[in-house]
Amino acid sequence: MDLATVIGIVVAFALVFLSIVMGSGLGVFVDYPSIMIVMGGTLGATMINHPLKEVFSVFNVAKHCFFTKPWNSSEIIPMFIELANKARKEGILALESELGNIDDEFLAKGLQLAIDGIEPDSIREILETEVEYLEERHRTGGEIMNTMATFFPAMGMIGTLIGLVQMLQTMSDPSTIGPAMAVALLTTFYGAIGANLLCIPMAGKLRKRSKEETAIKEMIICGIMAIAGGDNPRIIEQKLLVFVPPNSRQSAFK
Repeated sequence: MDLATVIGIVVAFALVFLSIVMGSGLGVFVDYPSIMIVMGGTLGATMINHPLKEVFSVFNVAKHCFFTKPWNSSEIIPMFIELANKARKEGILALESELGNIDDEFLAKGLQLAIDGIEPDSIREILETEVEYLEERHRTGGEIMNTMATFFPAMGMIGTLIGLVQMLQTMSDPSTIGPAMAVALLTTFYGAIGANLLCIPMAGKLRKRSKEETAIKEMIICGIMAIAGGDNPRIIEQKLLVFVPPNSRQSAFK
């Protein structure tokens, strides 16, 4: 679980709610018509903007903000060195026994292609195509979040206009001014909360996750191509260290 996402959401909402409770009380900021306008309007507008399948998939995409743990380069490099040593000593077919111990489907697929004797150029083409479609799926999820971030404040503004119209139409009855004004102001509040505390930060985290996952997969492709080409483990390590920041590079060969 990504603690930064969880802590960020908890802290942001906790401080907002705490300031509300200290000022007046939480009940004052709960208005069901305002919630219906903002949530319903945002969901409906998002469905108009995107296919229904993509809208429903946003929940699975959002999970990457909380539960995705990208591989660490310090785990990948020693693994490839070990695989390269075994391939050089026993032949690349010996790596088939290691496939059951690999949880990552992308890595297992790449190794299987190398074991099957596929041409290196074909292996690279297949794996890079998969990375391209992965980026496209991530891009779609980020676009939906950005779309919702755009519609949340817009729906809040629509709710504000509705509340103001209702208030102006009933100015002769002072008892109706308060509820109408509540709708006018709370819709803007809900829209700002939904956009700035949820959608925009989560879209940013998804972009970060996508870049991290893409970089790891590029690193895996480089390692698989090196093994398929029969490179020396020391050379494979140097190729993979290119993906690691200079201040974090550590060689297993002294």
